[in-house]
Amino acid sequence: MQIDAKKFDTMAREIFAPAYPLIAAQAVERTGIREGVCLDIGCGGGYLGLALAQATGLFVRFFDQSGEMLDIVRGNIASRGLENRTDTLSGNAESIPLPDGSVNLAISRGSVFFWDRVPAFREINRVLAPGGMSYIGGGFGSAEVKAEIDRKMEGRSHDGSPWREWVAKRLGPDAPAEFEKELRSAGIEDFAIDRSDDKGLWIIIRK
Repeated sequence: MQIDAKKFDTMAREIFAPAYPLIAAQAVERTGIREGVCLDIGCGGGYLGLALAQATGLFVRFFDQSGEMLDIVRGNIASRGLENRTDTLSGNAESIPLPDGSVNLAISRGSVFFWDRVPAFREINRVLAPGGMSYIGGGFGSAEVKAEIDRKMEGRSHDGSPWREWVAKRLGPDAPAEFEKELRSAGIEDFAIDRSDDKGLWIIIRK
């Protein structure tokens, strides 16, 4: 997927910023993982991974196929003084350039909807270490933050659909069944799909 990196980053900083610390806290609460290596897949400007790095002892690898996005991530890392606890990696979710069992926590917010998901889920499962987990999906952290983001995003079109329709299609009550089918097609049996109107939809793979 081709994106305008600067436009996307401005939206992340100016509209979605309140969601990232909430989602990071929910990922830690759900998985219990606070140490080891975290892979932020399709990281964009890196705001979810940065929130996790600031809240935990995780070493965060920011992974994106856009060189422009990784340049933005590096600037964000430097501005927070996190150079010793992070790095960046180029590639896509369908072919992760990391060894088997090298990731303790795989995270991603928003990019899963643009993957070729069966091979991507297979790759994520491959790189997870024993005891590792994922927290992958989409959401806004809380009903209050979602309402504010909805208000700011009204009138914008995504894939030709209005914002609320786009969100409902990806995070609505029918979405988990499709993800379950894809996870099973990837050969993954130990997983859960958490969905709520407040927190969104999150895929937890357990290794």
